[in-house]
Amino acid sequence: MDQILVFGTLLALIVAGAPIFLALGASGLLGLFLARGQLALALAPSSLFGQLSSFELIALPLFILMGFVLVETPIGKDLFRAAAYWLNWLRGGLAISSVGACSVFGAMSGVSIAGVAAVGALAVPEMLDRGYSRSLAAGSVVTAGALAMLIPPSVPFIIYSAVSGVSIAQLFIGGILPGLALAFAFSVFINIRATLSPHEAPKSTEAVSWGERFASLGRVWHALVLMAIVLGSIYTGLATPTEASAVGALGAFLIAGFVYRTLSWASAWRVVRSSLTVCAAILLIMGAARVFGDYLNLVRIPQTIASYALALEVPPEVVFMFIMLLLIGLGMFVDAASLIVVTTPILLPLVTALGYDPLWFGIILVMNLEIAVVTPPVGLNLYTLRGVCPFLSIEEIIRSSIPFVLIQVLVMMIFVLFPSLGLWLPNLLY
Repeated sequence: MDQILVFGTLLALIVAGAPIFLALGASGLLGLFLARGQLALALAPSSLFGQLSSFELIALPLFILMGFVLVETPIGKDLFRAAAYWLNWLRGGLAISSVGACSVFGAMSGVSIAGVAAVGALAVPEMLDRGYSRSLAAGSVVTAGALAMLIPPSVPFIIYSAVSGVSIAQLFIGGILPGLALAFAFSVFINIRATLSPHEAPKSTEAVSWGERFASLGRVWHALVLMAIVLGSIYTGLATPTEASAVGALGAFLIAGFVYRTLSWASAWRVVRSSLTVCAAILLIMGAARVFGDYLNLVRIPQTIASYALALEVPPEVVFMFIMLLLIGLGMFVDAASLIVVTTPILLPLVTALGYDPLWFGIILVMNLEIAVVTPPVGLNLYTLRGVCPFLSIEEIIRSSIPFVLIQVLVMMIFVLFPSLGLWLPNLLY
């Protein structure tokens, strides 16, 4: 009965529109009180601060700051133009260029909405001016922006690492292959779609010289160097993810301030304020989720769920498919950070009991979150693209994302059915 009351309180607060950290914290405190009385409430402060005192979590605000600083520069536009010059011979080249630009921007920021905003502001109007269909233009940007969640440095991976204890560096490495696979799948789909429906993506008649192509790389080399330094230092073991995040944030400020000269005192303050707002929201959620997680462990709910699932006479794959459906359904209503911190303490014991690797589950979880950010009603990428492209209605952005979401599901199922594929690169390097 106590557990029903606790979960009922959590759902009631969420439905009532209360902030997710408040819903988690209040439900967790209620549960601790009902389970062990007033003395159990003393666990809450130590749980909250214990969750937030992790050294690895320092990387979270720094990578977010890095992303927000880069949004203040025209680097997203330069990446798109460089890709467009190199792919102008290809059917659907501009849309594929959007995918490539979002992938590279994601490898520098780790923030999904930052990629959509930085690339979409130029890419969508450019495609529409060249005769591309509104559906292809919007869909290619809004879904490719989600690649920032998977291609390192990834903010969701940092959160999952803090909750689960899995190595951030291994998660970063594990996200490379799925991220590239999704980008490749999007590009192949765009090319096939443009070939079968030429009116959606007219072939470019503009002649681009090799000199122009190499000159376009000259406008993005500093960003590529920054990406190589940050990720290379992590993969080679020269720096921890936390140390690399500090280098990345400093490099982003140098690019914005001295290369592009777009960073004024006013914009710098705006960047810091926006970064602090996002970080504070995520950290509050993580701290409150730890309190709720301690209640769950105190009454052994994760262990009970795992025991019940193992007692079912069904293959582990069937149980995991139900988990996947649950995550996709929850992702339509709960933001990515909240979904990680709420579901991981409950599902991870079950997943490990089924014989799956926690590292692999983290990769699959983030691939689920990529779908969540482009599905209504809480798909942040949808509203971000609407904000930078107000001539597009939210309804047509949602419709444009549907075929790309199906591609995401297909690629994710490949990594679900073949777990060794997702673990191949981490096992190779570690």
